[in-house]
Amino acid sequence: MRVHVVSDVHGNAEALSRASEGADALIVLGDLLDFIDYHDHRGGIFGRLFGEDNVSAYATLRRTGTRAEMRAFVQSLWDSLDDPAAAVDEAMREQYARLFSTMAALDVPVYAIPGNVDAPALWPEFASDGVRLVDGDVVEIGGLRFGFVGGAVLPEGATPRANAVWRPHLLTREEFDERVAGLSDIDVLCSHIPPAIPELTYDVVSRTVEIGARSLLERIRAERPRWSLFGHVHQPLTARFRVEYTECRNVGHFQRTAVPYVLRW
Repeated sequence: MRVHVVSDVHGNAEALSRASEGADALIVLGDLLDFIDYHDHRGGIFGRLFGEDNVSAYATLRRTGTRAEMRAFVQSLWDSLDDPAAAVDEAMREQYARLFSTMAALDVPVYAIPGNVDAPALWPEFASDGVRLVDGDVVEIGGLRFGFVGGAVLPEGATPRANAVWRPHLLTREEFDERVAGLSDIDVLCSHIPPAIPELTYDVVSRTVEIGARSLLERIRAERPRWSLFGHVHQPLTARFRVEYTECRNVGHFQRTAVPYVLRW
Protein backbone atom coordinates (compact mmCIF):
# COMPACT_ATOMS: atom_id res chain seq x y z
CA MET A 1 0.00 0.00 0.00
CA ARG A 2 1.25 3.47 -0.88
CA VAL A 3 -0.38 6.62 0.50
CA HIS A 4 0.75 10.17 -0.22
CA VAL A 5 0.37 12.81 2.49
CA VAL A 6 0.47 16.60 2.08
CA SER A 7 -0.09 19.60 4.32
CA ASP A 8 -0.01 23.37 4.00
CA VAL A 9 -1.13 23.42 0.38
CA HIS A 10 -1.88 27.16 0.60
CA GLY A 11 -3.54 27.46 -2.78
CA ASN A 12 -1.11 25.39 -4.86
CA ALA A 13 -3.73 23.58 -6.93
CA GLU A 14 -1.27 22.87 -9.73
CA ALA A 15 0.98 20.79 -7.48
CA LEU A 16 -2.04 19.24 -5.78
CA SER A 17 -3.21 17.91 -9.15
CA ARG A 18 -0.06 15.73 -9.25
CA ALA A 19 0.10 14.81 -5.56
CA SER A 20 -1.50 11.39 -5.94
CA GLU A 21 0.62 10.13 -8.84
CA GLY A 22 1.66 6.55 -8.07
CA ALA A 23 -0.39 6.42 -4.86
CA ASP A 24 -3.38 4.38 -3.72
CA ALA A 25 -4.80 7.28 -1.67
CA LEU A 26 -4.07 10.91 -0.79
CA ILE A 27 -4.29 12.46 2.68
CA VAL A 28 -4.49 16.25 3.03
CA LEU A 29 -3.66 17.61 6.49
CA GLY A 30 -5.05 21.10 6.11
CA ASP A 31 -4.25 24.71 5.30
CA LEU A 32 -5.74 24.64 1.83
CA LEU A 33 -6.25 28.39 1.74
CA ASP A 34 -3.58 30.85 0.67
CA PHE A 35 -4.50 33.79 2.88
CA ILE A 36 -1.26 35.77 3.21
CA ASP A 37 1.47 34.60 0.86
CA TYR A 38 4.79 35.57 2.42
CA HIS A 39 6.74 34.21 -0.57
CA ASP A 40 4.74 36.00 -3.27
CA HIS A 41 3.17 39.19 -1.93
CA ARG A 42 0.98 39.46 -5.02
CA GLY A 43 -0.67 36.14 -4.20
CA GLY A 44 -3.07 34.99 -1.54
CA ILE A 45 -6.30 36.59 -0.45
CA PHE A 46 -4.49 39.57 1.09
CA GLY A 47 -2.56 40.18 -2.11
CA ARG A 48 -5.72 40.03 -4.17
CA LEU A 49 -7.63 42.43 -1.92
CA PHE A 50 -4.92 44.92 -0.93
CA GLY A 51 -2.05 44.60 -3.39
CA GLU A 52 1.61 43.66 -3.19
CA ASP A 53 2.81 46.80 -1.41
CA ASN A 54 0.41 46.41 1.51
CA VAL A 55 1.28 42.75 1.94
CA SER A 56 4.98 43.68 1.96
CA ALA A 57 4.28 46.33 4.61
CA TYR A 58 2.37 43.81 6.71
CA ALA A 59 5.19 41.26 6.40
CA THR A 60 7.67 43.88 7.62
CA LEU A 61 5.47 44.76 10.60
CA ARG A 62 5.14 41.08 11.43
CA ARG A 63 8.92 40.83 11.68
CA THR A 64 9.75 44.13 13.34
CA GLY A 65 6.58 45.83 14.57
CA THR A 66 4.49 45.51 17.69
CA ARG A 67 1.23 43.57 17.90
CA ALA A 68 -0.65 46.86 18.30
CA GLU A 69 0.95 48.26 15.13
CA MET A 70 0.04 45.12 13.19
CA ARG A 71 -3.57 45.22 14.35
CA ALA A 72 -3.92 48.91 13.52
CA PHE A 73 -2.48 48.39 10.04
CA VAL A 74 -4.72 45.40 9.29
CA GLN A 75 -7.77 47.28 10.56
CA SER A 76 -6.96 50.16 8.22
CA LEU A 77 -6.92 47.70 5.33
CA TRP A 78 -10.28 46.20 6.28
CA ASP A 79 -11.72 49.71 6.66
CA SER A 80 -10.74 50.45 3.06
CA LEU A 81 -13.25 47.87 1.77
CA ASP A 82 -17.00 48.43 1.49
CA ASP A 83 -17.81 44.93 2.75
CA PRO A 84 -14.64 43.14 3.89
CA ALA A 85 -16.43 40.00 5.12
CA ALA A 86 -18.11 39.51 1.74
CA ALA A 87 -14.82 40.09 -0.08
CA VAL A 88 -13.02 37.48 2.03
CA ASP A 89 -15.89 35.01 1.68
CA GLU A 90 -15.86 35.35 -2.10
CA ALA A 91 -12.08 34.89 -2.27
CA MET A 92 -12.18 31.81 -0.02
CA ARG A 93 -14.95 30.23 -2.07
CA GLU A 94 -13.00 30.80 -5.28
CA GLN A 95 -9.94 29.07 -3.83
CA TYR A 96 -11.95 26.19 -2.39
CA ALA A 97 -13.82 25.67 -5.67
CA ARG A 98 -10.49 25.31 -7.47
CA LEU A 99 -8.83 23.13 -4.82
CA PHE A 100 -11.73 20.79 -4.18
CA SER A 101 -12.37 20.31 -7.90
CA THR A 102 -8.68 19.45 -8.25
CA MET A 103 -8.94 16.82 -5.51
CA ALA A 104 -12.20 15.44 -6.90
CA ALA A 105 -10.55 14.92 -10.29
CA LEU A 106 -7.85 12.65 -8.83
CA ASP A 107 -8.17 8.93 -9.51
CA VAL A 108 -7.65 7.92 -5.86
CA PRO A 109 -9.70 8.51 -2.70
CA VAL A 110 -8.82 11.70 -0.82
CA TYR A 111 -9.08 12.13 2.96
CA ALA A 112 -8.96 15.73 4.18
CA ILE A 113 -8.91 17.67 7.45
CA PRO A 114 -8.73 21.45 7.94
CA GLY A 115 -5.78 23.41 9.26
CA ASN A 116 -5.80 26.72 11.05
CA VAL A 117 -5.81 28.57 7.70
CA ASP A 118 -9.12 27.08 6.64
CA ALA A 119 -12.84 27.72 6.93
CA PRO A 120 -14.22 24.20 7.50
CA ALA A 121 -17.80 25.46 7.67
CA LEU A 122 -17.56 25.97 3.90
CA TRP A 123 -16.12 22.54 3.12
CA PRO A 124 -19.39 20.57 2.80
CA GLU A 125 -20.37 22.84 -0.10
CA PHE A 126 -17.33 21.71 -2.08
CA ALA A 127 -16.74 18.11 -0.99
CA SER A 128 -17.69 15.23 -3.27
CA ASP A 129 -17.80 11.45 -3.15
CA GLY A 130 -14.09 11.25 -3.88
CA VAL A 131 -13.10 13.71 -1.14
CA ARG A 132 -13.91 12.54 2.38
CA LEU A 133 -13.98 15.04 5.25
CA VAL A 134 -12.59 13.04 8.16
CA ASP A 135 -11.91 15.51 10.97
CA GLY A 136 -12.44 13.65 14.26
CA ASP A 137 -12.88 10.29 12.51
CA VAL A 138 -11.04 6.98 12.51
CA VAL A 139 -10.86 5.51 9.01
CA GLU A 140 -9.44 2.22 7.77
CA ILE A 141 -7.09 2.58 4.80
CA GLY A 142 -5.31 -0.48 3.46
CA GLY A 143 -5.91 -2.43 6.66
CA LEU A 144 -4.56 0.29 9.00
CA ARG A 145 -6.63 2.55 11.24
CA PHE A 146 -6.00 6.27 10.66
CA GLY A 147 -7.16 8.78 13.27
CA PHE A 148 -7.68 12.37 12.13
CA VAL A 149 -7.88 15.66 14.02
CA GLY A 150 -7.78 19.05 12.30
CA GLY A 151 -7.38 22.67 13.28
CA ALA A 152 -4.95 24.28 15.70
CA VAL A 153 -5.07 25.27 19.36
CA LEU A 154 -6.06 28.73 20.54
CA PRO A 155 -3.17 30.34 22.45
CA GLU A 156 -3.53 30.27 26.22
CA GLY A 157 -5.49 33.27 27.46
CA ALA A 158 -6.56 34.38 23.97
CA THR A 159 -10.20 34.94 23.05
CA PRO A 160 -11.49 35.01 19.45
CA ARG A 161 -12.61 38.47 18.36
CA ALA A 162 -16.36 38.39 17.83
CA ASN A 163 -16.40 40.79 14.87
CA ALA A 164 -13.24 39.62 13.12
CA VAL A 165 -13.44 39.61 9.32
CA TRP A 166 -11.29 36.49 9.16
CA ARG A 167 -11.04 33.88 11.88
CA PRO A 168 -8.47 31.10 11.67
CA HIS A 169 -9.73 27.66 12.61
CA LEU A 170 -8.61 27.53 16.24
CA LEU A 171 -10.04 25.30 18.95
CA THR A 172 -9.76 25.73 22.68
CA ARG A 173 -7.34 23.31 24.25
CA GLU A 174 -10.27 21.47 25.82
CA GLU A 175 -12.06 21.12 22.48
CA PHE A 176 -8.94 19.89 20.74
CA ASP A 177 -8.03 17.45 23.51
CA GLU A 178 -11.55 16.01 23.49
CA ARG A 179 -11.28 15.26 19.77
CA VAL A 180 -7.88 13.63 20.23
CA ALA A 181 -9.24 11.49 23.06
CA GLY A 182 -11.84 10.07 20.67
CA LEU A 183 -9.16 8.52 18.44
CA SER A 184 -8.58 5.00 19.75
CA ASP A 185 -7.02 1.80 18.43
CA ILE A 186 -5.15 3.70 15.74
CA ASP A 187 -2.14 2.74 13.67
CA VAL A 188 -1.55 6.23 12.24
CA LEU A 189 -2.27 9.56 13.96
CA CYS A 190 -2.93 12.39 11.50
CA SER A 191 -3.19 16.02 12.61
CA HIS A 192 -2.52 19.49 11.28
CA ILE A 193 -0.38 20.60 14.22
CA PRO A 194 2.51 18.61 15.70
CA PRO A 195 2.68 16.98 19.11
CA ALA A 196 4.22 19.22 21.78
CA ILE A 197 7.86 18.36 21.13
CA PRO A 198 10.22 21.40 20.96
CA GLU A 199 12.23 20.08 18.01
CA LEU A 200 9.01 19.74 15.99
CA THR A 201 7.34 23.02 16.98
CA TYR A 202 10.25 25.45 16.44
CA ASP A 203 10.38 27.21 13.05
CA VAL A 204 13.99 28.05 12.20
CA VAL A 205 13.12 30.75 9.65
CA SER A 206 10.49 32.73 11.54
CA ARG A 207 12.30 31.92 14.81
CA THR A 208 9.03 31.22 16.55
CA VAL A 209 7.71 28.33 18.58
CA GLU A 210 4.40 27.18 17.16
CA ILE A 211 1.81 25.66 19.46
CA GLY A 212 1.92 21.88 19.54
CA ALA A 213 -0.53 19.65 21.39
CA ARG A 214 0.35 17.84 24.58
CA SER A 215 -2.69 15.63 24.02
CA LEU A 216 -1.21 14.38 20.73
CA LEU A 217 1.99 13.40 22.52
CA GLU A 218 -0.02 11.65 25.24
CA ARG A 219 -2.07 9.82 22.61
CA ILE A 220 1.14 8.69 20.91
CA ARG A 221 2.47 7.27 24.17
CA ALA A 222 -0.84 5.58 24.98
CA GLU A 223 -1.69 4.18 21.53
CA ARG A 224 1.83 3.65 20.17
CA PRO A 225 0.83 4.18 16.52
CA ARG A 226 3.34 3.42 13.78
CA TRP A 227 3.29 7.01 12.55
CA SER A 228 2.27 10.47 13.69
CA LEU A 229 1.88 12.73 10.64
CA PHE A 230 1.35 16.51 10.65
CA GLY A 231 2.37 19.83 9.08
CA HIS A 232 1.77 23.43 10.23
CA VAL A 233 5.42 24.30 11.00
CA HIS A 234 6.81 25.28 7.61
CA GLN A 235 10.53 25.13 8.45
CA PRO A 236 10.88 22.90 11.53
CA LEU A 237 14.09 22.43 13.47
CA THR A 238 13.70 18.76 12.63
CA ALA A 239 11.16 17.12 10.36
CA ARG A 240 11.23 13.77 12.14
CA PHE A 241 11.38 12.63 15.72
CA ARG A 242 10.90 9.26 17.34
CA VAL A 243 8.75 8.72 20.42
CA GLU A 244 9.36 5.13 21.48
CA TYR A 245 7.65 3.02 18.80
CA THR A 246 6.21 5.96 16.83
CA GLU A 247 7.82 7.83 13.94
CA CYS A 248 6.68 11.48 14.19
CA ARG A 249 6.94 13.21 10.82
CA ASN A 250 6.32 16.70 9.49
CA VAL A 251 5.16 15.95 5.95
CA GLY A 252 6.42 19.27 4.59
CA HIS A 253 5.29 22.67 3.34
CA PHE A 254 3.59 21.44 0.18
CA GLN A 255 2.93 24.88 -1.28
CA ARG A 256 6.68 25.33 -1.65
CA THR A 257 8.03 21.80 -2.06
CA ALA A 258 5.24 20.35 -4.25
CA VAL A 259 6.44 16.93 -3.04
CA PRO A 260 4.14 14.65 -1.01
CA TYR A 261 5.35 12.54 1.87
CA VAL A 262 5.16 8.86 0.93
CA LEU A 263 3.83 6.29 3.37
CA ARG A 264 4.33 2.60 2.49
CA TRP A 265 3.33 -0.62 4.18
